[in-house]
Amino acid sequence: MRVTTNLIFDKNYRSINNSQGQLSDIQTQLASGKKLLRPSDDPVGASQVIRLTEEIDKISQYKRNNDLVTNALELQETSLRSINDVVNRARVLTVQSGNGILSAPDKQALGAEIEQLRNQVIDLMNTRNASGEYIFSGFQSSSQAFEFNPTAADNHIEFVGDNGTNVVQLSDSVTIQSTTSGKTLFEDVRARLDYSFSNVRGVTFDDYRTKNQGSFDQFHNSNFDPAVPLNNQYRFDVVTANEIQVTNVGTGALVDTLPFESGKLVTFNGVELTMQANPGDSFQLDLNRPEKTNLAETLHNLFLGLNNPNLDQQQFSSLVDDTLVGIDNGLNKMARENSSVGSRLNIAQSVENTLLDAEVAFQKARSSIEDVDYAYASSQFAKQETALEAAFASFPRIANLSLFNYI
Repeated sequence: MRVTTNLIFDKNYRSINNSQGQLSDIQTQLASGKKLLRPSDDPVGASQVIRLTEEIDKISQYKRNNDLVTNALELQETSLRSINDVVNRARVLTVQSGNGILSAPDKQALGAEIEQLRNQVIDLMNTRNASGEYIFSGFQSSSQAFEFNPTAADNHIEFVGDNGTNVVQLSDSVTIQSTTSGKTLFEDVRARLDYSFSNVRGVTFDDYRTKNQGSFDQFHNSNFDPAVPLNNQYRFDVVTANEIQVTNVGTGALVDTLPFESGKLVTFNGVELTMQANPGDSFQLDLNRPEKTNLAETLHNLFLGLNNPNLDQQQFSSLVDDTLVGIDNGLNKMARENSSVGSRLNIAQSVENTLLDAEVAFQKARSSIEDVDYAYASSQFAKQETALEAAFASFPRIANLSLFNYI
């Protein structure tokens, strides 16, 4: 084969150029720490790196979501704990106010503290996060959840938010509720189940009260008919000097027969009645429709009652009973929500741990594909540098070979 001078020069040029390019690539790998400089270096590996990078970016977003949820739930937990402490103090004062020997100034002194506790509860129900958003306003987070209007005829503390709850994605398959509406938590607190009297004929009540609220609640829950009001009415007929028959007005069914003596105590499903009556007299006991009340409104009503000298002992005792049941129901509702918040915090922590493990696994897999092995790359760099130096050294000697040297 005839080797021309041009061929010798061209081959050496290409060899030196390739060596320089390879040396440059290795130097770039060492400088960047990346083995894959272009997709053509490893098409399959490059596609895997893209997919793994997308997964890692998604995990980073989920971690940010997790931080937001954790902060929101911890703030909610702190607010509920504070409200719980305030309401428990109000409960102690409520029990104290039920002492029948308290004078009007004593009640006013209790009322002054109840007023401060009520204001604290309203402030806590309007808690805002670091962004200035009201956490219990639902989707209306730019405006406060509860407004207090002391001059209103009714419902002095009104919920002005909505029922919205925020849900945040923590992973591909896990979503979690980050907020709870104040309407669900504070507004829709079940009030004390109660009764009223109607169609009183010849009966004079000396005293009446719900002595055993649990028994009455059970009777009310089992028998209240929201569709047919007559079924909620019970007629008490004094049939003899020592017997009362209780009949359901709607169905006509005989419900109970009670021993009776005028002026003595009569008990019916937790309700204690003391009355003056004769055979032929009667009255109706009507089950009131279940109602819901605002927790702060319950405290406000007690404050008004403590400062109202026109309430008789019977009315004030009923107010105290209403307040205690409202407070207890509110505390129970907050306890359930606190438990729910704790569960959601545990879920968020568990998901975060899973995300951290997955992130490490994905980063390790990506690193094995795209990151350079410095020991191997350094040896390759030295090898390629030696080859290039040899090419530079040998080319002039080959280029100087000529037949003219032998003529």
